[in-house]
Amino acid sequence: MSDRDRVRWDRRYTEREAVSDDEVGLPAVFQPFADTLPTAGRALDLACGRGGTAVWLARRGLQVRGYDVSPVAIAQARALADRVDLSARCRFDVADLDAGLPAGPQVDMLLCNRFRDARLDQPIIERLSLGGLLAISVLSEVGASPGPFRVRRGELRRAFGGLDVIAEHEADGEACLVARRLGQ
Repeated sequence: MSDRDRVRWDRRYTEREAVSDDEVGLPAVFQPFADTLPTAGRALDLACGRGGTAVWLARRGLQVRGYDVSPVAIAQARALADRVDLSARCRFDVADLDAGLPAGPQVDMLLCNRFRDARLDQPIIERLSLGGLLAISVLSEVGASPGPFRVRRGELRRAFGGLDVIAEHEADGEACLVARRLGQ
C-alpha cells in the first residue's frame, strides 16, 4: 500500500471516536451467520480496523489476531481490548496486506470485512485449518456501479470455490461468502 493510502486511513481513524461498547460486534452482513461462527480456537481478522469485530470474536472465546495497515487503527484496537479486559485474547499488529498475508498458524476462523486482494485468496484458504470457517464481505458491482474495489458477480465463489460454501449473498453493492474448509 502506498504511504499516501496509509496516511489516508490513519486520518480516517484519527477523526473517529474510540469504539464504544455498542460498536463491538459482528458486521451486519455476517449477523445472520453468527451461530455458525466458532466459539473456541484461533481467529484471524484481516483489515481489522479499530478492533470491534476482533473483540466480539474474543468475547465468544476465540484467540484473535488482527491486522490492519493503519497504526492509528491498531492503537485504537489495542486500547479497546485493554478497556474491555480482553487483551489476553487479542493481538493486533500493523501489516500491509498488499505485501501478502503475514506468516502464522492455521486458524479456525478467518474474517475479512470490506477488504479484497485476490493475491491473498490462496494464502487465506491455506491459513484455514480443516473445518475452519471463512467469512468475507467485499464491495460488489451487483446492485452498484463498477469500480476498482468492487468484485464482479460470482467472483467470491470462484475465488473460494474449493471451500464448502455455507452461504453467499450479492446485492446492493456488497458480496458476502461464508464457507468452510473441508478435506483431509
